[in-house]
Amino acid sequence: MLTNKDIIILGIESSCDDTAAAISCNRLIISSEVASQTVHQLYGGIVPELASRAHQQNIIPVVDLAIKKAGITPAEISAVAFTRGPGLLGSLLVGTSFAKGFALAKGIPLIEVNHLQGHVLAHFIKETASDDNAPGFPFLTLLVSGGNSQIIIVRDYLDMEIMGQTIDDAAGEAFDKCAKVIGLPYPGGPLIDKLAKEGDPKAFKFARPKIPGYDYSFSGLKTSFLYLIRDHLAENPNFIEENKADICASLQSTIIHVLMAKLKKAAIETGIHTIAVAGGVSANSGLRDALLMEAEKHKWEMYIPPFKFTTDNAAMIAIVGYYKYLKGEFTSQDAVPYSRVTLQ
Repeated sequence: MLTNKDIIILGIESSCDDTAAAISCNRLIISSEVASQTVHQLYGGIVPELASRAHQQNIIPVVDLAIKKAGITPAEISAVAFTRGPGLLGSLLVGTSFAKGFALAKGIPLIEVNHLQGHVLAHFIKETASDDNAPGFPFLTLLVSGGNSQIIIVRDYLDMEIMGQTIDDAAGEAFDKCAKVIGLPYPGGPLIDKLAKEGDPKAFKFARPKIPGYDYSFSGLKTSFLYLIRDHLAENPNFIEENKADICASLQSTIIHVLMAKLKKAAIETGIHTIAVAGGVSANSGLRDALLMEAEKHKWEMYIPPFKFTTDNAAMIAIVGYYKYLKGEFTSQDAVPYSRVTLQ
């Protein structure tokens, strides 16, 4: 039963191709709904115009379903939290416009959320009242997704600093683009993960960029992958089909090695041994195994989110909204979405 002291947040996420809405009661998520788009599989990647049109169709039914499943009325909602960026501008515009309209109609505060901050705070989502398995501050987060690869030091719920990030392509993009080269459908990352389990991770060698500090780079790896496939196909037209599992295993092993090398460097040089992972690529079984192995080796306190909170979802937006509500960090109706924005 709700009380007058409960903070009820409607979270809205529309940064890419998933339309999501969630209701949180304080830190407890009481409903979370996602409408995914399958049309992009036909094109081998996200088509921004199609994504934004699908968001327009989905946003009202998804929000309505989230409110009904939460067992509340719109009048009980304390504030609306929405993803302002980064993401696809057309997609963000749909979520932003709906959130502004809802907040204005109900006379409640509007809260903007950085999508990357949402992924980090997904670790603080409670699904049950007794669920309290969250990292203590400070901790390091390896944020890996289709659009971002970052190492973040988290000092408090709303105090984060990017230590390093990709200077070109993200790890998730490397997975998907390389998958496309060998004929795998979009999204290719999960398929590479599945095939890699049957292959030899040492079968092929790909470029491992040496970037100073904590920054990442995956463009050279993608080029190395493309050239290796091209050269082998010139000698054997059946090369991909005959070696698909080994190709996937070698690619995945290389990407994980690059990610882990910088994370280990950050943990050693900061002295922080509480480590979290976030973002869609954190669902990769090879990365999870590598993290757990290094955690045991280096005595890390490791936090890996449930699979459903690794990909884009509105529960993580609602949680950030909750902590911003506590601090009174509200947004004006003049807010516009940003396609590119950092945590600072």
